[in-house]
Amino acid sequence: MTRLALGALAAAQVAYGLAPVRSPRMTRGVVALMLAVSAVEAVQARGWRRGALPAALGGALGFASEVAGVATGRPFGAYSYTDRLGPRVGGVPLLAAAAWAMMARPAWVTAGWLTRSRVRRVPVAAAALTAWDLMLDPRMVREDYWVWPQGGRYEGVPASNFAGWFVVGLGVFTGFAALDGAPAGADDDGALALYAWIAAGETFANAALWEQPVTAAVGGTAMGAFAAPALARRVRA
Repeated sequence: MTRLALGALAAAQVAYGLAPVRSPRMTRGVVALMLAVSAVEAVQARGWRRGALPAALGGALGFASEVAGVATGRPFGAYSYTDRLGPRVGGVPLLAAAAWAMMARPAWVTAGWLTRSRVRRVPVAAAALTAWDLMLDPRMVREDYWVWPQGGRYEGVPASNFAGWFVVGLGVFTGFAALDGAPAGADDDGALALYAWIAAGETFANAALWEQPVTAAVGGTAMGAFAAPALARRVRA
């Protein structure tokens, strides 16, 4: 089931990347599909309590931090969402929760192959999740899904955003450690594959299709720094 879901997601993302015009409906559809695939993988690998519950916690904490961020500018900096991602609560699209939920477990599993320490795994996973945002934020800003009115040095995004992602990630993965602190293993291959696929796919898309070489270089290097050694350790295991 997980392999079929990952294959369907990969096909949809390739079609999305090649589309001459990417509409908000297409973006919302890809996000929803990615959330579904991540949820299927989590439940199949760990069951509802240790698989779905941590991911749901990640989505809830991430969404709450976004609501606080839009209202106060903390912890990410001053920004706002447009209406292109659909219905909003507190100025934040409901799909924002999906973004946190769908990549939290892949980052957690990837970190689990990089360290066997439950304590060290928390900041490593937070950094792996933040690395993904180095891919996500520039593209979504370019396509007018959210706005940083004061801009920033990295593709129009301020450093405070990534610091905020790391801080919130620490909270998210502290919850993961409490709910599912088991070491990464073969049952978690789907989540590792998802992280590696996103790293490789978005690097290629930014470099070859979307003409965003800076995002490809920075985001690809950041995600690759986690994905490549994690994959290597999984192969050796």
